[in-house]
Amino acid sequence: MAVEPLEPAALDPTGGTTSPPDPDAYVRHIARLVQDMPVEQAEPIGKAAVLVAATLSRGDVVQAFGSGHSEAVAMEIAGRAGGLVPTNRLTLRDIVLYGGADRSELERYDLERDPAVAHRILDAAPVEDGDLFVIVSSSGVNGVVVELAALVKERGHDLIAITSLEHSRAAAARHPSGRKLYDLADVVLDNRAPYGDAILPLPGGGAVAAVSTITSALLAQLVVVRAVAELLASGQAPPVYLSANVPEGDAHNLALEARYAGRIRRGG
Repeated sequence: MAVEPLEPAALDPTGGTTSPPDPDAYVRHIARLVQDMPVEQAEPIGKAAVLVAATLSRGDVVQAFGSGHSEAVAMEIAGRAGGLVPTNRLTLRDIVLYGGADRSELERYDLERDPAVAHRILDAAPVEDGDLFVIVSSSGVNGVVVELAALVKERGHDLIAITSLEHSRAAAARHPSGRKLYDLADVVLDNRAPYGDAILPLPGGGAVAAVSTITSALLAQLVVVRAVAELLASGQAPPVYLSANVPEGDAHNLALEARYAGRIRRGG
């Protein structure tokens, strides 16, 4: 079932609206997406879950990357309570934290658009041959994201993408190859964010109320839940984090992390 468009607004000559943004309209739109996406995308969610479960069954690790606000979605996959233990979060900061770059590089306005940075992130990461990658980018067009995806596939890894197909198809590629994230992934999860992400028009032009973080986090959690179900169905105990803020949480988590010593990082 397709999500109904937002209620039409009276547009002014500058391309905005004569009305203030309506929080209830935003909630209604998000609620429809949350209801419809698990059904619409049951097939790619299931395929992604099978890849995650197979990775964990082999004793390998899920490597998650997102830059900008997409890093919040990578945090839904790697290193959180109720999530999977054998996971790493890769970030732009890794070129400083693990790659020896000067901190000033993080101030570059074009950092996530530079394909060369992807090589440096990957070179500094504790990646092994059987690891699975999840790359999150709503636009799916920036140089780091596309180059990282290309490198991952060249090296024989499976790749899950979480992206906005509407935005990515409408946006110009920023990678020299002309490719976009969805061109390279084995499984594509569409976060259904519109072009530009925000959905409530503003007087004078522009819009407020972004979609992608909420819907991408939902997709990530659905994949984790399905992967855990796959593991349980095969008789395996899923390696899942407890909250560090409940009794015995630290002991539980440290015992599981010890199984993957040298392969997963804490924090970052």
